[in-house]
Amino acid sequence: MTVEVPHEPLTAALDRAAAQYGDRVALDFFAATTTYRDLSQGVDRAAAALVGLGVGRGDRVAIALPNCPSHVVAFWAVLRLGAVVVELNPMLGGREAVHLVADSGASVVLAWSAGAGALAAAVAEAGDDDAPLVVPVDVTRDLPLAKRWALRLPVPAARSRRRALRGDPPALTPWHRYVAAAQPLAPEPDAAPGPDDVALLIYTGGTTGDPKAVMLTHRNLVANTAQGQAWTAQRAEDGEVVYGVLPFFHAFGMMLCLAYAAHIAATVVLLPKFDVDAVLAAQRRRPGTFLAAVPPMLARLTAAATARGADLSSFRITISGSMALPAETARAWEAVTGGLVIEGYGMTETSPVALGSPLDARRRPGALGLPFPSTRVRIVNPEDPEREVATGERGELQIAGPQVFSGYWNRPAQTAEVLLPGGWLRTGDIVVRDEDGFITLVDRSKEVIVTGGFKVYPSQVEDRLRGMPQIAEVAVVGMPGGDLGERVVAAVVLARGVVSLDLATVREWVGDTMARYAVPRSVVVMTDLPRSAIGKVLRRAVRESLLAQHAA
Repeated sequence: MTVEVPHEPLTAALDRAAAQYGDRVALDFFAATTTYRDLSQGVDRAAAALVGLGVGRGDRVAIALPNCPSHVVAFWAVLRLGAVVVELNPMLGGREAVHLVADSGASVVLAWSAGAGALAAAVAEAGDDDAPLVVPVDVTRDLPLAKRWALRLPVPAARSRRRALRGDPPALTPWHRYVAAAQPLAPEPDAAPGPDDVALLIYTGGTTGDPKAVMLTHRNLVANTAQGQAWTAQRAEDGEVVYGVLPFFHAFGMMLCLAYAAHIAATVVLLPKFDVDAVLAAQRRRPGTFLAAVPPMLARLTAAATARGADLSSFRITISGSMALPAETARAWEAVTGGLVIEGYGMTETSPVALGSPLDARRRPGALGLPFPSTRVRIVNPEDPEREVATGERGELQIAGPQVFSGYWNRPAQTAEVLLPGGWLRTGDIVVRDEDGFITLVDRSKEVIVTGGFKVYPSQVEDRLRGMPQIAEVAVVGMPGGDLGERVVAAVVLARGVVSLDLATVREWVGDTMARYAVPRSVVVMTDLPRSAIGKVLRRAVRESLLAQHAA
């Protein structure tokens, strides 16, 4: 199957939705609703505010926010100017965020007020002459008026909730003031971004754990929205309700819950984080029809719905990704919803979806599935990336198609390592293809830990832990973690004279220097770490040793 990729910027989808479905609810945030007409007008005003901050075509603007209407408006406003969105995890530690902001060259950072103060302080400490402007965003202003008033109540519960949502706002001009003072930006057709312009930078890592910004063009993103619609057969006139429980700073959430949702003019129910109670409450208010999630979310929702008698039968299509979908989780979800759940596969470098199971009786939980429309795949010998292997043989998966990225930001050498002649992307994943064309993942050549749908790069965690006085050597590996997929475990050799090391001490040392999901959940003390003939620590051998100890 092939699709025709429209020759247009990603923002054209929002323009169509506003023109054709202006009165339709575009965003639902705890019952605070925004129509497509209002969203479009808000984007024009936010774009003018960004112009006032000096943002122009090609400039980078970092967004470090949870899912909320302000995030959506900022995303489209940046693209409206022909500028580039840099998506960042709002829970990153200050130093790590500053590093990524500096690497991207972002001139403005729209940061969640809960962490904007720490980020601004870290920026100031870095002493960069081209330091970005940090603008705090108070997400409580996106809440319904009644909920905003409730946060002001002089009771401990309200104070705690308010602190969790907005923290202690820094003494910086807040985003809403810039937007309120701006006049909507008039349409300028000649200033619209072109399909080949970079639209988005999302950071990912590799076997070295060195964060790299994946450059995705407007054409890459438009292509993946068109491919997704061809796969699901969803139409704008159907009035789909998409649940935005995946974070927009993750490529999976960005595509299916933001870009694709606008492509089909869907209503997006926004949640700043995944919470079973919040999802079920939203479901009672505005039943969803389309859900993108990771398997642990499906398992928890299924259990809660079964225990409480909650009705999830409105969900007709569910896409599971980022980690393997257990067959039992799929069966239980389909039993409680009556809809279909399929597994999708992709990478940030593929915008991100490249394969999926069919939305019919052929679906296979646990399999990556078949190539998306207009997507070519080949399975090759890992040692000879130009030589394809026979059906049924293991090999490295390579992908080509209009959704494949244009390269890593300012990393030509690393781009050349993964992008081959003909547009083929080396995924590093070892797979096998059967006679029916279904592809199944059999090994991960990159030593990446996938926990709760997020990727953790062991070397990054190891680099931080090596600085602890109590640790002589460390290897970080992923161990079976139940519905999380994997849990991060640090195997350590203690420094001379140190007799013990507990998890609390490790977590205190890490502090806010890395995302919470990357912090080790267990610490195992070993007398030595297995090494190769040249002295390299063998993480795979460490993991096998820990598995054997656990079994014993």
